[in-house]
Amino acid sequence: MAEIKEGLPITPAVVRWARERAGYSVEDAARHFKKIAAWEAGEALPTYVQVEDMADRFKVPVAVFFFPRPPEVPSIEQSFRTLTEADFAAIPRSVRFFLRRGQAMQINLAELNDSKNPAGRVISRDLSPSPNTSLDTIAAQVRDYLGVSIDEQASWKSVDEALEKWREAFATRAGVYVFKEAFSAPSYFGFCLYDDEFPVIYINNSSAKSRQIFTLFHELGHLLFHTSGIDILDDHLIDHLGGAARKIEVICNGLAARVLVPDDLLDRMLKGVRIGRQLATQLAAYFSVSREVIYRKFLDRGLIDAEEYSAAAQDWAAQMNAKGTESSGNYYNSQHAYLGQRYIDLAFTRYYQHRFDRGQLAEYLNLKPKNLPTFAEKFAGGGL
Repeated sequence: MAEIKEGLPITPAVVRWARERAGYSVEDAARHFKKIAAWEAGEALPTYVQVEDMADRFKVPVAVFFFPRPPEVPSIEQSFRTLTEADFAAIPRSVRFFLRRGQAMQINLAELNDSKNPAGRVISRDLSPSPNTSLDTIAAQVRDYLGVSIDEQASWKSVDEALEKWREAFATRAGVYVFKEAFSAPSYFGFCLYDDEFPVIYINNSSAKSRQIFTLFHELGHLLFHTSGIDILDDHLIDHLGGAARKIEVICNGLAARVLVPDDLLDRMLKGVRIGRQLATQLAAYFSVSREVIYRKFLDRGLIDAEEYSAAAQDWAAQMNAKGTESSGNYYNSQHAYLGQRYIDLAFTRYYQHRFDRGQLAEYLNLKPKNLPTFAEKFAGGGL
């Protein structure tokens, strides 16, 4: 008589698929799940808590483990056309986890919106630049599409407000949802995942807010060329890229500065003023960008030399490091910042329409079910 195994009847092949997709070897995974080899062999079954823990660590929905076979999800590596296989493999595992979470969030958006982007349009479908399109033209098209004037941008009272205003404009006017995570990899500022209907951008919440804004537009550049992309501090990637891929990366690096600080306006503002760090600080506050972005524009115009640019950039970086990264220290506030109010409202609206149960709501919000009542009270206008 066959031995009766206690636990949930998950599919062994799916456990292996989830582990390998997340970049874990059996040995690495066993540090967190002692019986994972037995689960994959069908010799033992996990408890529900263990399935939840696997879903959280491997960044897949709980329901996947009960599928009869591994889902056919395209390899995420294939969408990063400007990265070589070696470059992708060098991405820290913690960041690759968030790449997979980004894929899951695209699926969530499709489910919550009945497969139709609620913005009614998607910027990466409507704008079709080529690598030979001038950067000024692309920047002007992007700003016009987003519908944000310089006067509106200058009216924002802080970089924090500017970040949320741009984030809202991306979702409502461009069809691009922006999520945040603390990457635990300071050299990685963000990434985007291309999709024809639900492109998404992730930004590293551990970086300065002005840098997060810059990353938004860098990643938007990748989406316009129908490729996933990643924003890394080390520009060595550009050095060994060739052809169109290199050109796209250069465009992405330049797009943010052109959209956020239009050259024609800056040239008018620079007439008859003293060029230096004080002016860079004033202009950075006006446009809600980093001082380094302004100083780079000074350098490109020959208004400062490379030595002064490097010295200022080092001083400003040291100031940021001394200040440290901002953290609320509150789990619920962090989750709110990561997901954004628009996505949170969407998930709760569909729940109140009885589209799914509380367990599914928790999955959409990347929360444990026990944390839902407190989260709802704080950010959804009432309890559950």
